[in-house]
Amino acid sequence: MDGSILVHDLVKTYKGDVKAVQGVSFEVGEGEFFAFLGPNGAGKSTTVQILTTLVKPTSGTIQIGGVNVSEQPENVRWNIGVALQETGIDPVLKGRELIEMQARLFGFTKKEAKERAAELLTLVDLNDAADRPCGKYSGGMRRRLDLALTLVHKPKILFLDEPTTGLDPSNRKAIWKEIKRLNKEEGTTIFLTTQYLEEADQLADRISIINEGKIVASGSAEELKRTLGFDAIQLVFHEPEEAERASEVLRDIGENMERSREEVTVYTENGTQILSELVRMLDEHHLIPKTLNVMPPSLDDVFINVTNEQKEKERA
Repeated sequence: MDGSILVHDLVKTYKGDVKAVQGVSFEVGEGEFFAFLGPNGAGKSTTVQILTTLVKPTSGTIQIGGVNVSEQPENVRWNIGVALQETGIDPVLKGRELIEMQARLFGFTKKEAKERAAELLTLVDLNDAADRPCGKYSGGMRRRLDLALTLVHKPKILFLDEPTTGLDPSNRKAIWKEIKRLNKEEGTTIFLTTQYLEEADQLADRISIINEGKIVASGSAEELKRTLGFDAIQLVFHEPEEAERASEVLRDIGENMERSREEVTVYTENGTQILSELVRMLDEHHLIPKTLNVMPPSLDDVFINVTNEQKEKERA
């Protein structure tokens, strides 16, 4: 079994004709870091649950490592690791006990299970807490333990559903350091869903965005940003009144504009080309911004644009 994922025309409909996933198709190559993004209720978690054999699809074809998920779910389960939003860790058991138990379930001998537990506890930096009941673990420690449990059988594909939600920056950094190592050094295929778009921007080879059960955009982070074709000129003023005046002065200079208290953002196809004209217009009206930055589109801009665009199409 390899580390590839193939999804074709995936549909999931619940009672009452609720369409959670509507004809979703995508591919993930072996060893690829793939991010699956979307608003709450867009179909992300349902898709992950189907791919990991927890939920049956209404229709469609899913192959994990060349194995048909519907026909051979047991085979798939032995070759994937799954870390869902809720860890489900027993608070009474100790971290070491949980890892050893997981290893035994995957067919390790008692000696092998102890060795694998020791290896993973070191890997996720939990040696000092290994013999402490899990109920006394912090949120970050539970996430690291969950990652260790996911890695017990050395899966070729790792599914991570919002793995760093609720963690402080230090714990998020520790989790991502290990996930990046698994991907780059061991060639593990990573399938990630996250609400932190900067994580997907920095880590993923490719990204797909799902909204209301449908894929609305796919590509690398840079490819997706280029589809917007504009820069953002961000101006921050000392007072909201100045920002309001500036928005009036600059209302015709760009393709679009947003204002929020002291901040004005002008969207334009080429920010550097109109910058001198923008500064001249502000100077004529004695408006001096506290800061001025020309920024290329961010993944946040892409996300907002494609999800809003779909809503507008459906209204029309």
